[in-house]
Amino acid sequence: MKRIEALEILVDRTPDAPVVATCAATSRELANVADRDNHLYLLDAMGLAISVGTGLALAVDQTAVDRVYVVEGDGSLLMNLNAAATAGYLAPEKLVIALLDNSVYASTGAIPTQATKIDLGAIAEASGLKVLRANDQESFAAALEQAAAEPGPWFIHAKISPENIPNAKLLLIDPVVHGHRFQSWLTGRI
Repeated sequence: MKRIEALEILVDRTPDAPVVATCAATSRELANVADRDNHLYLLDAMGLAISVGTGLALAVDQTAVDRVYVVEGDGSLLMNLNAAATAGYLAPEKLVIALLDNSVYASTGAIPTQATKIDLGAIAEASGLKVLRANDQESFAAALEQAAAEPGPWFIHAKISPENIPNAKLLLIDPVVHGHRFQSWLTGRI
């Protein structure tokens, strides 16, 4: 499964849910699939998507928002493993983390990450997250369906191939304007 294929499946299932995306190729590809007000792209904030998503899931706990989705990469997670431990410790039931694990830093020349030897799903499970595994489009879609139907926090460990889509548009949006766009959308939902 390619990252773009996983993102297309995620976008299909999250038209009205907050989606927090890690930086670089993941955010660019998500914006290429659908640039929506409910998408929060963490530009230049590698390692913080799960932290932001956890805080958001805690903040919307008693609201009409059903789930908060986080799209994370293995390299970004490895920069801040504490984020998974904190998410497991705080255990927000509305949190769904989709780890798109290609075992490389795809945005910087496909340099291998420690995920080539370390099972990040096992780390998530040891941190108290409910882990589902996916390695193709069907199993990823099924994992998202289960995570949407049952209380979390969920961690979907999806193995993907390492390539980026060619010619993905850059995200040149002003982070302040982008943050305000997401905040306005979220305020209208809660």
